[in-house]
Amino acid sequence: MLRAVVTNGPNGLEVFLAAGDESSGKSEYTPADCEFAPDNPEEFTGLGDCGAGPSPILPEAKELAWGAGTFIVFALLMRFFLYPRLRRSMDARYEAIRAGHTEADAMRQAARGEVAAYESALAEVKAEAAARVDAARVQLEQERSEQLAEANARISAGREAAAAEAAAAHEAARAEIGSAVAAVATRTVELATGRAPDAGTVSQVVDETMSAGVGR
Repeated sequence: MLRAVVTNGPNGLEVFLAAGDESSGKSEYTPADCEFAPDNPEEFTGLGDCGAGPSPILPEAKELAWGAGTFIVFALLMRFFLYPRLRRSMDARYEAIRAGHTEADAMRQAARGEVAAYESALAEVKAEAAARVDAARVQLEQERSEQLAEANARISAGREAAAAEAAAAHEAARAEIGSAVAAVATRTVELATGRAPDAGTVSQVVDETMSAGVGR
């Protein structure tokens, strides 16, 4: 009689047919034919009594030992070697960053002080420049006034000189005209009366006549 036997082989579950004597309950297979040794070789009746083998989920004891040993070694390395170095590196980096921030704050304060000093100096320069401009404006105005006064004085002097020259020229022309008029009057009287009039009298009459004409 053939019967189906299911075994856990290297390629997974394997099913094959086996011959056996059902009446006697004996099988032609021995425990040596099993992939994993049976738990009770004395009660072995067939491949169905073969051992189940290791669990695919639970780790073996040596794997647990190796894992625990590795973890302990790694923890000791981290505690006494790696972590202190990492801590020192982090502290050094923190100190470097804090020193950089402190230096940056100092530079910022120094820059603000320099800007304030520059603005103060610039304000002083602007005030001094404004004062100099005002002083120059006052000086220019004063010089302008003085030059205008000098020009007015020169113009007045020139006007007075021109008036004096005109008066002198007028007097000279008047004298010449008076002489000419006296000469004409003398000649006219002489031709009319046949005798020459007195020169002083003619000059006096001519002067009075010209003075009366100018007064009008």
